[in-house]
Amino acid sequence: MDYVSALVPPVVMAVFFIGLVVTIVKSQGGPNKAKEDAAVDAALARTESGPQTGRDN
Repeated sequence: MDYVSALVPPVVMAVFFIGLVVTIVKSQGGPNKAKEDAAVDAALARTESGPQTGRDN
């Protein structure tokens, strides 16, 4: 019975990890996809534009 108690934690963690991955994959897209894409594009545009001026350091 020692092998059962040794295998239970990794199996439980694997099940939760698979559930997490499935949830992430299913939540991709949908009605908020355009809003999320726009937010990412805006963040990338800010970082690509270089350092911001006008800040006092």
